[in-house]
Amino acid sequence: MTDELDQLLTSIGLKRLREIVTRELERAAAGQIGYEDLLVRLFREQWRYQQDRSLHYRIQVAKLPEQWSLDTFPYQKQPGVHAPTIRQLAALDWIAAGTNLVLVGPTGVGKTGLAIGLLLKALQSGRPGLFIKAQDLFDEMYQSLADRTTRRVLDRLVRVDVLVCDELGYLTLRPEQQNIFFKLMDERYVRHKPTVITTNLDYEEWYGFLGNRAMVDALLDRLRHRCQTLSINGPSLRTPAA
Repeated sequence: MTDELDQLLTSIGLKRLREIVTRELERAAAGQIGYEDLLVRLFREQWRYQQDRSLHYRIQVAKLPEQWSLDTFPYQKQPGVHAPTIRQLAALDWIAAGTNLVLVGPTGVGKTGLAIGLLLKALQSGRPGLFIKAQDLFDEMYQSLADRTTRRVLDRLVRVDVLVCDELGYLTLRPEQQNIFFKLMDERYVRHKPTVITTNLDYEEWYGFLGNRAMVDALLDRLRHRCQTLSINGPSLRTPAA
């Protein structure tokens, strides 16, 4: 590779192409590949590199606590999870349809792992997403009242294609937090942005921690209008083997 070509590739930012161009030019000079194949190989490698970088960035922004894959979920240990249903969800049709997913079950049955796996699938497909614990979500909402950034927080949460709210359960909430949460779910509903919720509460129990019955009725009306609920009744995957 000449100095001029090296400088050009550096200036343009074609990092991966710069790494492999000498090798590929040598192969072309030896007659192993033609010029058209040379270009295809160079640009394909650069495209793959950029795709990997973009995915890495989306994963960072999404704040995934782990990169758990649906392919590695221990279906054989969890009879409460219907594997064909999960494989169907992995096709991501529910995102385009704006269909919410609610995973209900006791602690340790794999709700969070499935939610992370589905979010990872969405990120791999090029869609932006965000994973957030319910407690952290409500803490951020409360803080936004103090510094008057509630609208900015809502805009950020509404904008992502897939929002995972993990461990929604009995929390001590102020009315202001309840109102912001309702506003968030309402705006995502209007924009057909799906939300994935993991919880140990059946829908009837939501009244206990959200308090305002009329507001909970309105919230559940929107949430369940386009929604698939997966109830997971099975053993805890955290129980150590005997």
